[in-house]
Amino acid sequence: MKLGLHIGYWGLWMGADEQLAAARAAEQLGYDSLWTAEAYGSDAATVLAWIAGHTTRIRLGSDIFQMPGRSPAMTAMTAATIDRLSGGRMILGLGSSGPQVSEGWHGQRFARQLQRTREYFDVVRMALARERVVYQGETLALPLPDGPGKALKLTIAPVQQRIPLYLAAIGPNNTRLAGEIADGWLPTFFSPEHVGHFRGLLEEGARRAGRTLEAFEIAPTVSVHISEDLQAARDFMRPALALYVGGMGSREQNFYNRLVREYGFEQAAEEIQELYLSGARQEACAAVPDALIDMVSLVGPRERVAERLQAFREAGVGTLIASPMAASKDEQAAQMRTLAELAT
Repeated sequence: MKLGLHIGYWGLWMGADEQLAAARAAEQLGYDSLWTAEAYGSDAATVLAWIAGHTTRIRLGSDIFQMPGRSPAMTAMTAATIDRLSGGRMILGLGSSGPQVSEGWHGQRFARQLQRTREYFDVVRMALARERVVYQGETLALPLPDGPGKALKLTIAPVQQRIPLYLAAIGPNNTRLAGEIADGWLPTFFSPEHVGHFRGLLEEGARRAGRTLEAFEIAPTVSVHISEDLQAARDFMRPALALYVGGMGSREQNFYNRLVREYGFEQAAEEIQELYLSGARQEACAAVPDALIDMVSLVGPRERVAERLQAFREAGVGTLIASPMAASKDEQAAQMRTLAELAT
């Protein structure tokens, strides 16, 4: 199992200098890949291109590029450019984001997501293969009919013959789709104990495409805090879990809340959401069960984290993308070092 490092996006204390320092440290520690994200602040592509110029070996992943924010052709252009700048280190992670960001920020309807994603991947692959893009789908038409549009092909070639395309997915239908069309799957709040369910969905999707999952990569992002004080380590995880389970999305449409319910935390998911949406955020954090934290995070003493790493290996995780949770950049660096030691 390889290690990746997730540096998120600019916010809190993590800014450009801190991201670069973390990237360089990860490369020195032997991490295989580095991943960055975007919401409605710093974008992922610019950060990856910048870090490409300051590193030499570590692979560079988007987790994720938001599909509503870019045409598939622009995504292919960006991925090819970063691949060239980095000497062939790009991993292209894509995702739909959510309805609030898609419709509120990008002005794109959050509808027909499965078909949109399938066709988006088709066009990105065509463009990266430097084929002349002619595509007539249900949600995408290139060139546009009855107009002056011309069928074009990418004028630069990526270094890699095939840039890996990963799909961020949570729900069952999107997870099946990942197994069908993607080279890897980027899950959030991944539970090794439920891998049988997830793998069944991925395999179902793979069968649709007439392939196996032999070369398929499962690459979850996992929050990490290694400490002899287990309860303090768990407390580092509560704000993010409360945010996603309680406040990410609407009361009617929160993919993370639904996932936690499927893990068996129905009552806690309801309570966290009620508290968070009513403005009682500290109480929402306190309502996050220890058992949920332990299931989806790496927390506690070294021996405990080492055992949990083995559970992720046995679940078939190919790359564990670590998100160290710390109060300072020095503490984050210490978390990265300790995790690298335990993972060897």
